[in-house]
Amino acid sequence: MSDSVSPDRDPSTLRSARWFAPDDQRSFGHRSRLKQMGFNTEDFKAKPVIGILNTWSDMNNCHTHFRDRAEEVKRGVWQAGGFPVEIPVMSMSESFMKPTSMYYRNLLALEVEETLRCYPLDGAVLMGGCDKTVPALIMGATSANIPSIFLPAGPMLKGCWRGEILGSGTDMWRFWAERQAGNLCEDGWNELEDGIARSPGHCMTMGTASTMTAIAEVIGLCLPGSTSIPAVHSTHARMASSCGRRIVDLAWDKITPRMLLTEDAFHNAIVTDMALGGSTNAIIHLIAMAGRAGIKLTLEQFDRISQEVKVIANIRPCGDYVMEDFYDAGGLLALLTQIKAHLKLDCLSVSGRSLGENLEGATVYNDDVIRPLDRPVSKAGGTFVLRGNLAPDGAVIKPTAAEPHLLAHRGVVAVFADYGDLKNRIHDEAAGLTADHIIVLQHAGPIGAPGIPEWGMLPIPNYLLKQGVRDMLRISDARMSGTSYGACVLHVSPESAIGGPLALVRDGDFIEVNVAERRLHLEVSDEELAIRRAAWKPRPVPHRRGFGQLYAKEVTQAPEGCDFRFLHHGEDSPEPDIY
Repeated sequence: MSDSVSPDRDPSTLRSARWFAPDDQRSFGHRSRLKQMGFNTEDFKAKPVIGILNTWSDMNNCHTHFRDRAEEVKRGVWQAGGFPVEIPVMSMSESFMKPTSMYYRNLLALEVEETLRCYPLDGAVLMGGCDKTVPALIMGATSANIPSIFLPAGPMLKGCWRGEILGSGTDMWRFWAERQAGNLCEDGWNELEDGIARSPGHCMTMGTASTMTAIAEVIGLCLPGSTSIPAVHSTHARMASSCGRRIVDLAWDKITPRMLLTEDAFHNAIVTDMALGGSTNAIIHLIAMAGRAGIKLTLEQFDRISQEVKVIANIRPCGDYVMEDFYDAGGLLALLTQIKAHLKLDCLSVSGRSLGENLEGATVYNDDVIRPLDRPVSKAGGTFVLRGNLAPDGAVIKPTAAEPHLLAHRGVVAVFADYGDLKNRIHDEAAGLTADHIIVLQHAGPIGAPGIPEWGMLPIPNYLLKQGVRDMLRISDARMSGTSYGACVLHVSPESAIGGPLALVRDGDFIEVNVAERRLHLEVSDEELAIRRAAWKPRPVPHRRGFGQLYAKEVTQAPEGCDFRFLHHGEDSPEPDIY
């Protein structure tokens, strides 16, 4: 080794050197194929090879700016002395994929893991933002465990309609209720369609995308402050180049995801989720992400922290503002300074500094957007965990998004066997539902739907909307969009499709929900439930081949993260042989 080469920057220690360095026939082939693509030896010799995993697609509205961002990442990699290679991976569009993008989260995670393993990569930039893309990329990178940095897509600009600020998702649900109630004409509805999503980027409310990118930052995988930047802001382009420069150092220094994703880091993630009033989806994703790092999170940890951490982000659907306002108010770093007492500040990040060091100088510029602890949006965290004979393995609710009078409620049940049944019958006045009824949806979980779709914000009957009803208690084994709101009990586990108690509920039963007491109780005797269970029969699995069959066999329940069993943390897969 030359005296001028630092021991920490020895090219022979690079993972990619196994492909390119040897003087043999196979490596000759590797090098010659790079030259076939127009690269010179000087472009890649003795340099970290950086894979840019791009989830751009013409079918993914959140990532329409990623072709430009990939070029900006490459610029940063070149500047830092690396060799960038762009690699497309599955683009999971929340808006267009059916039955739900969640159905394919684990497929993308598997693709990411194997892509990082099979190619001659020393580091990776993970480009994502749309809801399930974030955990999928992180899950795969954690399992592959090569140096990685996450590049967040950033929120879109705020929407606008007739002078009113709009939040994507949240205000769609709100105005659709008014349309169904007869209070909004077709022209107004069409104008909303034109104004609610006006730029590249993910939802600008505190939905799943904003929640999960913030979590990616607080667990140490993003550059400090990067997740709050709007997608079309010039700072976002500069951040992309900074990611390119930083990943080269991470590759040389061999800083891998599992070095950052510690128990303390996931504690910080839960604290942040609660302070943000984040999406209920974060629970499932965080459990899955932690599982890839060999860390077990429980629903009790989420519920305990929810009782200790106040919601201070005044962002829709729980608050008044949107993410563009949050960025201008100081962004995530400013919010974290308000809750420092709850955080483990020694956790390391891809910046090379600790979380506490990353917060130095962060300031709140608008204390109505980022509230002080003595004036919170809510005195408790954004998500509570309920248990009882209806959900022995747990269920979740976002009380900040519900009308308060429904948080302690006992009502008669109207049961819908699946989403098709719900769609066909929910608006039939003959059913005679009142505002005090509890709507129950079955077969909407990981296996039953399949894919545990975002069906949990069950529709309110049109005839009740016309009477002024805007919230009802609704219970399902589905998820709910992070942009949604309402008194919706979600992720009921075990799910109905595998014989969970939700499958045994019948019209006319009574259910009691008491959020303060964390209670979800079906008022049916154990003897009657035993009779119903004996008569219950599972439905056939809808997919008998391909990915659908794999999914049905391997997916876990919501409290386990809905990951595939065979992808759980365990013995690492071996590095590929280079023959």
